Amino acid sequence: MTTEVNLCAESEDRGASTFDAMSDPLPPLALTLVVITRDAGASLAACLNSARFASQTIVVDSGSGDDTAQIAKSCGALVIEQAWLGFGPQKNFAVAQAANDWVLCLDADECVSPELARAIRSALQHAQFNAYEMPRRNRFLGKWLGHGEGYPDWSLRLFDRRHARWSDDVVHEHVLADGRVGRLSGDLMHTSGESLEAYLAKQNRYTTLQAEGLFARGERFSAARLIASPIARFIRSYVLRGGFLDGIAGLVHISIGCFNSFSKYAKLRALEQAERSRPS
Repeated sequence: MTTEVNLCAESEDRGASTFDAMSDPLPPLALTLVVITRDAGASLAACLNSARFASQTIVVDSGSGDDTAQIAKSCGALVIEQAWLGFGPQKNFAVAQAANDWVLCLDADECVSPELARAIRSALQHAQFNAYEMPRRNRFLGKWLGHGEGYPDWSLRLFDRRHARWSDDVVHEHVLADGRVGRLSGDLMHTSGESLEAYLAKQNRYTTLQAEGLFARGERFSAARLIASPIARFIRSYVLRGGFLDGIAGLVHISIGCFNSFSKYAKLRALEQAERSRPS
């Protein structure tokens, strides 16, 4: 048992997180923290320890090759193995395993700030909504973004599963909730430590999945959308929402986002061409 506890603590040190709610003296909430993982050992302990106010923690892992499962267990989580179903279906599977109806869904590289932890506790004492969204602050190229698409990146992560669920999208999934959605103060800190190379590779995978999703739904390529979508995204986020105030990090962040918009429709065009050239 001592080894497991040390593994959890050592893993958090590795992530250098300061968002730790382990010392919260108040009783845990009737809330389940839900995290889906794969090879998340570098950041998982910090994530789980930032939400110790939840009475249950569930980690659904899809075949990690690192120490993700061991770290999760040492932090007190129930670990469930499940082959990858796609982001939306995987999260719905994870939510269904919870012992509580109220769930908080986090990514392994996210941490609950102390202010957000207090807001969650306050909201659940007398919940006025079936779901709550929170501002997510993104760290990119070593800088906490404060404008544009980087902040406030409103994310619905806290909900009563009897009245809300994840969409079935295989990428860029979102929560579908009944009724109005409340808003919480305090930031959800997205502390991704991946390299720019890894970030770009991930965006490439995501745009491929997005294009495949559009194609499967019967949406067709439009040159106007190929051109207008990245331009509109740049004006909205970098100019109107002040992304330029985040310096070079903000410029690189929105440039990649705009290229993602372009790539999604370019890949949709490629899928259509491949279908036309396929022998009948």
